[in-house]
Amino acid sequence: MNQIFKTVLAFSMLLLIAASYTKLKRTEPAVSHTDNPKTEKLKLQPGFVAEHLYSPSESMQGSWVAMAFDDKGRMITSDQYGALYRLKIPAIGSGTAPVIEKLKIGTATDTLGMGNAQGLLYAFNSLYVMVNNRANPKAPRGSGLYRLQDTDNDDQFDKVTLLKGLTGEGEHGPHSVILSPDKKSLYVVAGNFTHLPAVNSHRLPPVWQDDNLLPMIKDPRGHDRDPILPAGWIANVDSTGTHWDMVAGGFRNPYDIAFNENGDLFTYDSDMEWDFGLPWYRPTRICHVTSGAEFGWRTGTAKWSPTFSDNLPAILNIGQGSPTNLLHLKGAKFPSKYKDALLAFDWSFGIMHLVHLKSSGASYTAEREEFLSGMPLPLTDGTIGPDGALYFLTGGRRLQSDLYRVYYNGTEDTGKQIAASVTKENELRRSLEKFHGKADPAAVAAAWPQLKHPDRFIRYAARIALEHQPVSEWKDKALTEKDPVTAINALTGLIRHSAVTEKATLLKALTAINFKTLSETGQTDLLRAYELVLFRMGQPDAALKAQIVAALNPSYPSANTTINMALSKVLVYIEAPGVIAKTLVLLDKKDAAGDMAGGETAKSSADLIMRNPQYGLDIAKMLEKIPPVQQTFYATLLSNSKSGWTPALQEKYMKWFNKAFTYRGGVSYIGFIDKARKMALANVPADKKTAYDKLSGGELLTQSGNDLVQAVYPKGPGRNWSVKNASAVIDSGLVNRNFAQGKAMYNAITCSRCHSIAGEGGNIGPDLTQLSTRFSSKDILEAIIEPDKAISDQYAATQFVLKNGETVVGRLTNEDKEAYYISQNPFAPDMVLKVLKKNVVSTKYSSVSVMLPGLINSLSPEELKDLMAFLTSGGNQKHQMFTAKVQK
Repeated sequence: MNQIFKTVLAFSMLLLIAASYTKLKRTEPAVSHTDNPKTEKLKLQPGFVAEHLYSPSESMQGSWVAMAFDDKGRMITSDQYGALYRLKIPAIGSGTAPVIEKLKIGTATDTLGMGNAQGLLYAFNSLYVMVNNRANPKAPRGSGLYRLQDTDNDDQFDKVTLLKGLTGEGEHGPHSVILSPDKKSLYVVAGNFTHLPAVNSHRLPPVWQDDNLLPMIKDPRGHDRDPILPAGWIANVDSTGTHWDMVAGGFRNPYDIAFNENGDLFTYDSDMEWDFGLPWYRPTRICHVTSGAEFGWRTGTAKWSPTFSDNLPAILNIGQGSPTNLLHLKGAKFPSKYKDALLAFDWSFGIMHLVHLKSSGASYTAEREEFLSGMPLPLTDGTIGPDGALYFLTGGRRLQSDLYRVYYNGTEDTGKQIAASVTKENELRRSLEKFHGKADPAAVAAAWPQLKHPDRFIRYAARIALEHQPVSEWKDKALTEKDPVTAINALTGLIRHSAVTEKATLLKALTAINFKTLSETGQTDLLRAYELVLFRMGQPDAALKAQIVAALNPSYPSANTTINMALSKVLVYIEAPGVIAKTLVLLDKKDAAGDMAGGETAKSSADLIMRNPQYGLDIAKMLEKIPPVQQTFYATLLSNSKSGWTPALQEKYMKWFNKAFTYRGGVSYIGFIDKARKMALANVPADKKTAYDKLSGGELLTQSGNDLVQAVYPKGPGRNWSVKNASAVIDSGLVNRNFAQGKAMYNAITCSRCHSIAGEGGNIGPDLTQLSTRFSSKDILEAIIEPDKAISDQYAATQFVLKNGETVVGRLTNEDKEAYYISQNPFAPDMVLKVLKKNVVSTKYSSVSVMLPGLINSLSPEELKDLMAFLTSGGNQKHQMFTAKVQK
């Protein structure tokens, strides 16, 4: 009976019917051939070997998220919510375990200790620590950059210096710290909930605003409702923490940064997964971070398009995920083809992306392939060790944590070093960047000719150089410039530094530029300049409005989607004649097949479903019925329009919302659509509001019970739950429990994504309503805590290795003499991938559950009790566990 339970319940806690189709550019997928399931689950590039070195969570040392090597070759690590540890790492292949000690921090009079670090660096005979203390409000030291030193030569850190305190905490707080290429200073990075501290200088001029005419709708579920500009940021800091230079901003939540062999800086920025299916969704992406760079993260609908000239585009869009670590492989003892590449870690889907960089003008292009993956494999941090091997950690959020080493054991040469190779355009960009952050009499003359350079990164660097000079030195030059491209870029800079009293002057200069004669890039940049003036300075007078209409309205709509979006924002804002009818024509047009925001496609997103049900199910649901992102853009844009409507146009517009509610996006999709709908309803005649509310889907939305309330998260403190200690807590009695909290914890640890209980939840796994009638509390806990212990062949995923080196992972739904048929999406079960048997080298059941172990580790004992009461009651609020009092 117990074995039957394990087979069935293990399935009931997992997503087991999606698929991942991962293209691996290699001749044969490699795995680590050991008897250790922790390495057996890893897929590696050919010639590489993985070793599992240690499991800190099994020794009650927390969940490790940061690592660094000191000058003696020892590894230093940090628990996300606890202490620092130091490890002596055994030699490759020795089979011995690391020697581990908990570091002693402080002195007899300074016993506060140190921990909660998300960034570690050993340099200048010191350990630099980026502390992030949200998880533990009683943490001994607040968020900030610290320097730890050993002044009494006892091999511990007795001196603790706070270099700069930071206002910001949690998973969007202060993150990593790395060494500069010349090894003379530090670079630090922080997420978008971290205030930029007082700095000595700015390479990005501090004139940032939202600068977006799309009506502002903040996240309806409450995320980032009080935004802090410039959002995520990067700064350069001297070794003593005395001088801080703000390098770049406009990120969402980059955890790490890395320099390549040319000394160029990169980061791996995160997406906002709740925005799936919306036009302002931005995928996780690799960014080349140049001096003074702005990347346009703003809250809600205000996020910038990569086409905006006053921000820079990513060099590679990766897709959905949760970026953590980024490192460059220049110092790895790997074959030469790997040494010009970045390794980008994705926590959600357990992938190390190998990102090959190729110089392209002043910046780079990039291609990616999979270097390493596992299911599950919540990657947190990694670095190249003194031995040239890759070391990496898994864990975070109190999940099971592990330390691995990966080294090359193949036949290719690993000794060749990659030489720096800087293009002429890259050198030109750097020469302009020398003017960033300071006034220089030579700057205007040097920058002006480059404002029309064909390379976007050079034009950007030239404009930022110009903006750092006194405006009086170049204002008249900008207003009288005859070359249209030079004028547009100079005026963009001037607008950002002008008072509202300059509105008419600036708009006259813009209308003097012939829109129709410009290239697509020129038109996009000119429209962006118009948008900046209107956002910052407001409506023009009637005469200027007429000039703008005459200059732009004849070109709307255009055959180009990007131009249409930019034109529509300007023309809708100034209420150009006929703009409502023109925009509603675009609202009728279908998006390109499979098109999604951020340049993503349905196929690229489907590849990720299987790897992590917490995130994969959101993707799967959206792929069932992808929202039309271009239509959503125009519908949102019109939501504030108060004039130009006829009854027929109003009816057509309101009907669109009713249809929009049938699409599936991220968890905030419905909320954004409903907010736009309600804004639109505020502009209809009073006697029509009730009818239009019904026509636009308001009644249906109410009946569906749509819940836009912010999710409840565990308060903790959590712990490393084992079956033994969890059973002891539950066996103490489940009486007088909190039903609401139990249900909230059920949702918080994502049970509801796959399973239904009492008629609510997902329909992917078995219904859990009758769970307790068949299984004991210990059985349930075992299936949650140890999901790999028993996986039925009936439901396990199958890995197919193909002759061309590609792999396909999914659920085998059928086969015949010629082919296998593999399910890819639980919400579209009729969609299957046909794989010819003649192309298959081997098949293998996955021995590893896709459910992450340790999902309940964020729960306190009381929260765990409420969760188990909710499960064993079958979601019945009237069960005696929620009403009975303790019997004495």
